[in-house]
Amino acid sequence: MARMTWTFIPERVDTPDATSLRRDYYDDVASRYWKRPATEAEIDAGLADDGVERLTPPTGRFLVARYEGKAAGCGGVVLLDGERAELTRVFLRHAFRGLGGAGLLMDRLEDAARALGARRMVLNTRLDLVEARALYTRHGYAEIPAYCTGPYMDVWYGKEL
Repeated sequence: MARMTWTFIPERVDTPDATSLRRDYYDDVASRYWKRPATEAEIDAGLADDGVERLTPPTGRFLVARYEGKAAGCGGVVLLDGERAELTRVFLRHAFRGLGGAGLLMDRLEDAARALGARRMVLNTRLDLVEARALYTRHGYAEIPAYCTGPYMDVWYGKEL
């Protein structure tokens, strides 16, 4: 049997694959939060003015993860200041979970943050996103004091790069 392969390519956030992944990401996290499927209008509203333009050099980077060539996931990093980058929009489509891609995606995102000059990665998430929290702690992230505030933030993590 051939070995299945992952690739992680920097991509503009407005390509068809990146757009589709960003919509699936927002649908997943919003539907979990609301405990019902998000509507197309809610997804559109959630993605409007979401700061995604900062996910391009020199302020950030957006990666698309592909498994055997299929768009499987995404993630981004945004520089907050001269020392810190924020991890954001980390997502694998459900059909691709359990195939080892999440840890590889985290590695590539940390590499992207280092390439932008960051020495520390931070992130915020919600308590109900238990899979994401488990991924972050497995990858060496520890809880830190809040570095920002917002309605969908319950816990903050950080890691030295």
